[in-house]
Amino acid sequence: MLTPLINVTYRRLFSAQVIALLGTGLATVALGLLAYELAGADAGIVLGTALAIKMVAYVCVAPIASGFVNMVPRRSLLITLDLVRAAIALSLPFVDQVWQIYILIFLLQSASAVFTPTFQAAIPDILPDEREYTEALSLSRLAYDLESLISPLLAASLLLLIDFHWLFGGTAVGFIVSALLVLSTVLPPVIYKEGKLGFWERTTRGIRTYLLTPRLRGLLALNMAAAAGGSMVIVNTVVYVRTALSGSEADVALALAVFGAGSMATALTLPRLLDHVADRAVMLIGGFGIVTALLIMCGIATLSYVEWWPFLLAWLLIGISYSAVLTPSGRLLRRSSNDTNRAAVFAAQFALSHACWLITYPLAGWLSAYAGWPTTFLAMAIVGGAGVGLAIAVWPANDPEVIEHDHADLPAGHPHLIAGNIMGSRHRHAHRFVVDEYHPRWPEKI
Repeated sequence: MLTPLINVTYRRLFSAQVIALLGTGLATVALGLLAYELAGADAGIVLGTALAIKMVAYVCVAPIASGFVNMVPRRSLLITLDLVRAAIALSLPFVDQVWQIYILIFLLQSASAVFTPTFQAAIPDILPDEREYTEALSLSRLAYDLESLISPLLAASLLLLIDFHWLFGGTAVGFIVSALLVLSTVLPPVIYKEGKLGFWERTTRGIRTYLLTPRLRGLLALNMAAAAGGSMVIVNTVVYVRTALSGSEADVALALAVFGAGSMATALTLPRLLDHVADRAVMLIGGFGIVTALLIMCGIATLSYVEWWPFLLAWLLIGISYSAVLTPSGRLLRRSSNDTNRAAVFAAQFALSHACWLITYPLAGWLSAYAGWPTTFLAMAIVGGAGVGLAIAVWPANDPEVIEHDHADLPAGHPHLIAGNIMGSRHRHAHRFVVDEYHPRWPEKI
């Protein structure tokens, strides 16, 4: 799985991702402490609002930015965004009003909403081999999981020596180092062919391409299933452990570590597994795993059977299944885009997947507070099950990359028809099918 790291460009970008993630993790801990310093007992409301603002920034900014990112060199854009994020992080220690947190969080997450899909869309160009790209996706998943484990430990160690405000300095350093690593790379240029497209066409192109592609509609449905399970872990682990299980802060950390361990185990296994099993099958099994774990917890909560081991096993299953859904998603995005629209498609995934979280985050929190645990687990299982069922319905099992299709609208001999031309036909050919200017809709029959 370490093969992609042989590529110098990818190795530096991956290092930049890891360092920036560690910095972001420090900021997450520091932000919680800052919210408590400013709001006291209302810190939960502040953090909940900040989280909602983060999701709104992701959903709204990414699609708009996708219409323009191809107009500037990717390396310059990534470096600029890293420096902007560093400047915002350095501003956070000087905040003395809650509303200032909200503004800075919106600006910080808006920069991330442009940075992340631009960064992700560059990786397929750097690693054209699908096996290497799959391994890179697993490494990326591992980076996120390790960040969730290492950042809190690093923050706790630093807090023994320094005031929490200095953690924001560590965040800024992470972004600056990330910028320097990106500066040391040479990224492939983006082919820009959108000069005649208007503002609306540019900003909605990625989402239109996404929603017109059956496999990506299936991915969106499975994103909802992943969000249903993930939001229960992120929002309710601390509540369930401290109230239902009467656990300690260390027990909360253990539960989150079990979820992370399951996710990492899947990420390590998938590159080899995906050589033999289709993405759709793996991702659907992951979706079913999330729903199963939530239903098990519903049964446990209904029977008032409050024990550690069933809970930890359920969290482990959610972690395994969560990674099985999310890790292969980059392969689907790569398969469903080309050089001219890849950044827009990745931005669409970024925005639409976070729209799912914008629904499940408050749903998980509100239900656990007012409806009780059995209802909460059952409701989130229904949400996840609906996502899995919709994915089965909209993502056909027969999903070839190369599709034979007609171009009755193009004259015989058109340059596009030359590629993959079928002998004896003037308007029919076959190639890897992607929704673009020549293919505005998916073929009805395959």
